[in-house]
Amino acid sequence: MAIIRSILDTDLYKFTTSYAYSKLYPRAYGQFRFIDRAKTRYPEGFAELLRGELQQMAQLQLTRDEAQFLARELPYLPPTYIDFVRGFRFDPDEVHISQDEEGQLSIVAEGLLYRVTLWETPILALVSELYYKVLGVEPDLAYAEQSIIAKAQRLKEEGITFSMFGMRRRFSSDIEDRVTRLLKEYSGTNFYGTSNVYFAYKHGLRVSGTHPHEWVQFHGAMFGYKMANYMAMEDWINVYDGDLGTVLTDTYTTDVFMQNFSKKHAMLFTSLRHDSGDPLLFADKVIARYRELRVDPQIKYIIFSDSLDAERAIEIAKHCKGRIGTSFGIGTNFSNDVGAGIQPMNIVMKLWKCKMTEKDKWHPCVKLSDVDGKHTGEPEEIDLAQRTLGLI
Repeated sequence: MAIIRSILDTDLYKFTTSYAYSKLYPRAYGQFRFIDRAKTRYPEGFAELLRGELQQMAQLQLTRDEAQFLARELPYLPPTYIDFVRGFRFDPDEVHISQDEEGQLSIVAEGLLYRVTLWETPILALVSELYYKVLGVEPDLAYAEQSIIAKAQRLKEEGITFSMFGMRRRFSSDIEDRVTRLLKEYSGTNFYGTSNVYFAYKHGLRVSGTHPHEWVQFHGAMFGYKMANYMAMEDWINVYDGDLGTVLTDTYTTDVFMQNFSKKHAMLFTSLRHDSGDPLLFADKVIARYRELRVDPQIKYIIFSDSLDAERAIEIAKHCKGRIGTSFGIGTNFSNDVGAGIQPMNIVMKLWKCKMTEKDKWHPCVKLSDVDGKHTGEPEEIDLAQRTLGLI
């Protein structure tokens, strides 16, 4: 049976970003590349197995009930876009997979951005699940369920509001399904929702998510690094008109973002998302910036989502209490905590280059993390971006 069994088995931000591209930049092209930060040696024949899963994805199509769910739960997506998703089919020819003699895996997805962006999260989930399956790694289901129940109860006791952000590095689709059900059962209203649209549909949950680094990367490549954050926020407002009011801060480092974060944007966006670096220091910087802009931080939120577990979320919430609102997106610690010795994968897919139309020349895309060693892109372009932004 195929691993990905619904077009909805993806993160919310894939649909919202796809629609934003289609509305504002319908002719833009992009290339995504797979990055394995641990440089995993994949078993022989892995690339062929992955290719077979992508071929099966070409048969997926949105059901009537799923389309009605999108229309009801994601009202900021217009009927024209939902009609597009109903007619959408994954095209495996957009993805090129290879494996070298060292077992290293190369995955490149290229095409119209509003289409090709939809490959990212399913590919990461496929790589993760296939890897464990090929190696014969079995989850300890008793441990996994006891662990998630304990986390759910602990977060509820502490009054922590959180969402499930666990698709990209999940152990398996089945584990994510089980975890989502248990979080709903044992955390109640403290469990705000899940970023996985399919499991929100299946379990009757809110769909929760923000916009991704790729949106800011695209704007950096097209409009320049100094204008990237500003233009990305302006375009998001133009598309969603006040809905989906969380903005990601660390595409070109948080310090650069804070310089671009105006009073207008501070008022229009409900929350900022933390995804790298020290979360406590980040909270202090955000609160200081809101005060500098004469915006009361207590009416705003920070969404924390960087490598969290329940105890870390509680620590951060205590640091922010009475100063600024908090919510948490917890991912791998929920969807891939399945037994002693089973390590989650450290994999991402990033926008590597883009262009406004098919005939234009490619422009490289980079991401500058708040953490050294997590920058992505061609080295010479990373250097250019850092120099342009005065970071070196």
